[in-house]
Amino acid sequence: MNLREQINHYIPYTTQEAKEKEVILKYMDTFDNLLTRENEFAHFTASAWIVNPERTKVLMAYHNIYQSWSWIGGHADGNANLLQVALKETTEETGLMNIIPLANTIYSLEILGVPSHMKKGVPIATHLHLNITYLIEASETELTRVKEDENSAIKWMKLEEAVEACTEPEMKVVYEKLNDKLKNYK
Repeated sequence: MNLREQINHYIPYTTQEAKEKEVILKYMDTFDNLLTRENEFAHFTASAWIVNPERTKVLMAYHNIYQSWSWIGGHADGNANLLQVALKETTEETGLMNIIPLANTIYSLEILGVPSHMKKGVPIATHLHLNITYLIEASETELTRVKEDENSAIKWMKLEEAVEACTEPEMKVVYEKLNDKLKNYK
């Protein structure tokens, strides 16, 4: 199933997700380069909501650019298989090797506003991340490591603690949604 079909089949969890799904599909009809950062207005990213087998904790990273505890993820950079992107980013950013996607389907989607910032000395303009999130399972006992150019700490947190530790108000809402959805996940 291609990315558009995956998004079409995704059943939004909230009314906000329903609107954002509609907008993402509209952008897919409007722009032909949403899989790369060449589109400076909006491009696809993939995130991983990494939970322990008991689904009581989530793995968070202290993100260097945003100076906040955050989920794991990154840019599609041309790869339309966003689950593959989420798994790659999980391994790169945490050091985890034994990760299991709990489904091959989208766990959530969101459009995230990214404020202007500097990355490796290069100015990045304000833009949108058309983000697709996947639910990933990992063991708390597996060793993790930081990826110094992106994060400065990795930590397993209780679900509520992860929301509280985040200092970005717009992301707290997303993490609350992911946690709420997790309670009913089968």
